Amino acid sequence: MIRTAGEIASSGPVLDDESTPLARMVEDTIRARKEAANRPPMPRPHSTRVLVVANQKGGVGKTTTTVNIAAALAQLGQSVLVIDLDPQGNASTAFGIDHQRGAPSTYDALVDGESLADLSSPVADLPRLDVVPATIDLAGAEIELVSVVARENRLRRAINAHPRVGSAEAAGDDRYDYVFVDCPPSLGLLTLNALVAGDEMLIPIQAEYYALEGLGQLLETVEMVKAHLNPGLVVSTIVVTMYDARTRLASGVAQEVREHFGDQVLKTSIPRSVRVSEAPSYGQTVMTYDPASSGALSYLEAAKEMAERGAPR
Repeated sequence: MIRTAGEIASSGPVLDDESTPLARMVEDTIRARKEAANRPPMPRPHSTRVLVVANQKGGVGKTTTTVNIAAALAQLGQSVLVIDLDPQGNASTAFGIDHQRGAPSTYDALVDGESLADLSSPVADLPRLDVVPATIDLAGAEIELVSVVARENRLRRAINAHPRVGSAEAAGDDRYDYVFVDCPPSLGLLTLNALVAGDEMLIPIQAEYYALEGLGQLLETVEMVKAHLNPGLVVSTIVVTMYDARTRLASGVAQEVREHFGDQVLKTSIPRSVRVSEAPSYGQTVMTYDPASSGALSYLEAAKEMAERGAPR
């Protein structure tokens, strides 16, 4: 007779000499989910931290890092808002949020000036996490905003107008602790809006040589934004993703990044993981899909490390 995962969990431990690898995996997953639900909350930041997750090179784990660190922080007792600014809507997919053409999305906030509070949706498995999805409509936003005055400030005004964004005194206990903006893999008007809106920048870097080549251009853009549009923007966090400890190249890239950027680089690296790649196809992050996997545990440690560091001064 085949038992469900819930029946296995309710029947107690199954780790004995005759248990199968599948049974062990199921028990590990259920145990990890219970631990996630009972995990003690971390101290909240005094005011909302707005982080822009950007890297114009595709395939470096940008969206994956956004959704999993956001999910991990929600599991750690933080209140989180994710703003999907990529027309592909991959972050929306990972959270199981509808993002068909015409659905309420970041397009409505940028082009029509609608409130982000009216456009956000809660994530089913993560009660402290909300998402403003992106639809393919966003692909035309850059053209539509060309003639708009102060077009690079549209997202900043929308975030600042949100009643749950601000300090403990201004927004109260119901405030968001973190706002993550997931950018498209390009340095266009959408990404510019994000850079102007953010206080901090989180940059995922793939542990491969080509990942370093485009980093210089990205940092030049950041400096231009700081000089002309957002002097308070700080590159606070760099995370090494898709790390394969078996290769010299990965360890060499990680070492070079740490030597150049110092304390901005998280001590936790994110390993390559099949489970991390599988999770979005089930409309989940790896934090809920397989919380016992190496990828989920690494993202949890990265989120803890980022939270414990606090906002840059």
